[in-house]
Amino acid sequence: MNERITNFLTGLREAWSLAKPYFKSEEKWGAFALLAAVVVMNLIVVGINVVLTYWNNDFFNAIQVYDSATCFALLIKPLVHLKTSPYPMPGFDVLVVAYIFLATYAFYFNQMLQIKWRQWLTIHYVENWLSKRAYYIISLQHAPGTVVDNPDQRISEDLRDYTANTLALGMDFITNLVTLVSFIAELYIISGPITLFGVTVPGYMLWVAVLYSAIGTGLTQLIGRKLVPLSFNQQRLEANFRYRLIRVRDNPEAIALAKSESDEHGALTESFQYVRDNFWAIMRRTMGLNFFTNGFSQIAYIFPLVVILPRYFAKKVGFGALAQIPMVFGQVQGALSWFVTNYPNLVTWRATVSRLYSFREAMDAAREAAGNGPHLREPGAALAFSHLTLTLPDGRKLLNKSSLTLPPGEMITLTGPSGAGKSTLFRAIAGIWPFGEGTITQPQGRLLFLPQKPYFPLGSLKRALAYPAPEHSLTDSAAEDALRALSLETLIPRLNETENWGLILSGGEQARVQLARALIAQPDWLFLDEPTASLDPDLTAKTMASLKSRLPRTTIMVITHQALEAPRHLHLTPGSLIPAPALSPT
Repeated sequence: MNERITNFLTGLREAWSLAKPYFKSEEKWGAFALLAAVVVMNLIVVGINVVLTYWNNDFFNAIQVYDSATCFALLIKPLVHLKTSPYPMPGFDVLVVAYIFLATYAFYFNQMLQIKWRQWLTIHYVENWLSKRAYYIISLQHAPGTVVDNPDQRISEDLRDYTANTLALGMDFITNLVTLVSFIAELYIISGPITLFGVTVPGYMLWVAVLYSAIGTGLTQLIGRKLVPLSFNQQRLEANFRYRLIRVRDNPEAIALAKSESDEHGALTESFQYVRDNFWAIMRRTMGLNFFTNGFSQIAYIFPLVVILPRYFAKKVGFGALAQIPMVFGQVQGALSWFVTNYPNLVTWRATVSRLYSFREAMDAAREAAGNGPHLREPGAALAFSHLTLTLPDGRKLLNKSSLTLPPGEMITLTGPSGAGKSTLFRAIAGIWPFGEGTITQPQGRLLFLPQKPYFPLGSLKRALAYPAPEHSLTDSAAEDALRALSLETLIPRLNETENWGLILSGGEQARVQLARALIAQPDWLFLDEPTASLDPDLTAKTMASLKSRLPRTTIMVITHQALEAPRHLHLTPGSLIPAPALSPT
């Protein structure tokens, strides 16, 4: 597994690089104010815990000497003046109320910072994913080490987990650090010295806590280090399984017609088996870790009592100190053992950071690659290619140094064998294909590209017709007119219905609804990739005739396998684009 995943120090650097933009953004002052409020409140809570250890000492000392008045005063009075201390001791009621108030608001402000941070990150990740077609270029990468799986999960779930866990772990670490500083001197003083083999060790309980925690941390890392790559892999496998479920949800008709339920069942079962097997590996590794950490925690509960009892029986410490020292020892040992107790959370956090960091790197690389490929010149009077070379992501050439000029005014058909690169040329003309060289001069005016597979945004049928323009820009009458022109009158009553139109409509209806967008948009140039592949010959002829009559000033370029009547015909063979005799329908 990549060293980046297993190295927590690298994880800290990556995590900071993910956090830094937000804390330097336009929201930085509000972010720092919330962060400061959370930190200060947590520090005060630590201070209350320190006071509680002294309160505990005074309370149990009062119990030891049967001083009921002091006991009840310590429970219910705001301040109690003790003969043994020049400073008044807050009552338990005051400490509890302060603790509840501060802990509640610290959590509330933590969540407020979390959602603000997540919102900022989500907006910027979505923006970077969509800008310069990074989402598209990432989808073209299939080479090992370049594939970014499930970007939807990384944006929706990983960003949520990153902000929540970073704040939780960060606050917990700061709190434990302050706890350590606050209690370390107290433990050193109250534990006193011990003589072993003629050597006097001052504050020996402190050194016992340090040694105990160091051993625990080392063994935890040794036992649990393989959990990091396993956790990373679990997130990926869970997302892959969910993606397969979504595929079934979005393609029910194709699966039902093929009667391929058993095949889908097998694929889903196999995908879940990977989830299960990896989870079993996590379970086995976690079980070994839990055996150690649970034993470590239980021993830590009784360990300080065992260590301090000799001094108690030697009457060098009182009953109050006997009650106080385990609390103080527990605070110091717990702070020193922070890595042990938080190891599972650190594992999950590390995997999340790695996924987000690699996703950001992939988006940066994709946006940089968006400038590659054929150069788009300023729009000219005609569509022109100059020494145009198109390649696949793996370097294979589809078109080699072809030059051609296509003036406006005539319908153009483009044919060629499957895999020759017709759709790739379509993408290159649109300016989205990042592999190749040469120049493309796009024609002047409004250009509209309609792909072979129609896309339907979520919403009403009217929105699907207006796409990518806003729905309110399309009048009902214009939408109805476009539907009638393409023999889709039956859809007019459903114009404002909200459905999953990619599932509701047949293939032929989807193709014609997409073509209706062209009638509505009235572009100067219309590029179509297999627009009538799902239509019968009669409907194909009627549809193309409607396009020509409704778009008289539009130059239409059609990628097709069918014989469509057109005055200009191009044929794409592996490596070259050549003019061919005009086609006539048969």
